[in-house]
Amino acid sequence: MSLPLHGIRVLDVTNVLAGPFGSFQLVLLGAEVIKIEQPGSGDLARRLGADREADAKLMGASFVSVNAGKQSVTLNLKAPEGKKIFKEFAAISDAVIENFRPGVMNRLGLDFPELEKVNSHLVYCSLSGFGQTGPLAMRPAYDQVIQGMSGVMSVTGDVQSAPLRVGYPVCDTLGGITAALAVCAALVDARATGHGRMIDVSMLESTLAAMGWVVSNYLNAAVEPIPMGNENFTAAPSGLFRTADGLLNIAANESVQYEKLCDVIGRPDLKTDVRFADRDTRKENRLLINAEIAPHLMKRSAAEWEKVLIEAGVPAGCVLSVPEILHHSHLTGRKFVSAFDAFPGKQKMTRGGFVFSDDEAAPPGPAPLLSEHTESWLTKLGYDRKQIADLRGKRVI
Repeated sequence: MSLPLHGIRVLDVTNVLAGPFGSFQLVLLGAEVIKIEQPGSGDLARRLGADREADAKLMGASFVSVNAGKQSVTLNLKAPEGKKIFKEFAAISDAVIENFRPGVMNRLGLDFPELEKVNSHLVYCSLSGFGQTGPLAMRPAYDQVIQGMSGVMSVTGDVQSAPLRVGYPVCDTLGGITAALAVCAALVDARATGHGRMIDVSMLESTLAAMGWVVSNYLNAAVEPIPMGNENFTAAPSGLFRTADGLLNIAANESVQYEKLCDVIGRPDLKTDVRFADRDTRKENRLLINAEIAPHLMKRSAAEWEKVLIEAGVPAGCVLSVPEILHHSHLTGRKFVSAFDAFPGKQKMTRGGFVFSDDEAAPPGPAPLLSEHTESWLTKLGYDRKQIADLRGKRVI
């Protein structure tokens, strides 16, 4: 069976992370994604990553991670010929996703109203830091800036360390996932009605929407969130604990889990202690209950406690590094990482956070070389060798 987006063609006019991550999700869902890049330089992410040699060859690790399975076509969208070719692509595509600053595609004459004229069922997604309208719309979008403005940094870390940046570009990632979700929904409607639509995705709003309970507690209970480090604001004992060897997360969020924890560590008396008798009092006395538990956890390693607690029905897990979890037998068994032999060497990347019953939904191939598919696509569009050579001479491609 084919993947859900088999037969869907997407024009990807995005750079760096948020947009490319969103269109990468569409690749994993089966869409054919044509990445439109600037001739000569391409996506900035081609020059970003930990391997300088790969960066110099325009195949940086940052680019590879979110562009696997796409096709690369270079077009100068400022040139009249480039605009014409882009419209020809739009006419045979189902969706366009772009992450320029608001107004750029309008000035190029390639915004939704213009492309809708050549393709009435086109889904057009604009992804930006703050959305297409509003006082902040024209500000440049950088993950760290969005993290700070969204409140994410204000609740990350503890009283001493906050505000603290999340250790990966969480706002870019959330913006990309939001864009992919919205595009998929709009594609369903476009197939049913024959009419496309414009989608305005804001990284700021995507991030706030994903903060769920933190935002809701303020909106509906007037509780302003505070940084709590590794503690869980919804329950206690629930957080990070030291052991004889390694760190361990324990999430005894329910009373039955708390009682089992008390039994496992050999402190059944804590189950009836009035300071910890119910969920609310445990939250109020979280530092006290942690102090009671901590000495007992120092008797075994994190790995030993993880096994014992899980068997007892108490959610727990060792704190692992990125290399440790990527090499864990669980993920290797589920084939979470794909590898391809490609220029300038083996490319490795993760799939999405899902599989289908009949498909792993893994990248279908490696990330493309810059302009790797330009000539073949222009040929499909009806351009002959002389015309292609002329476009290359004019630096349109």
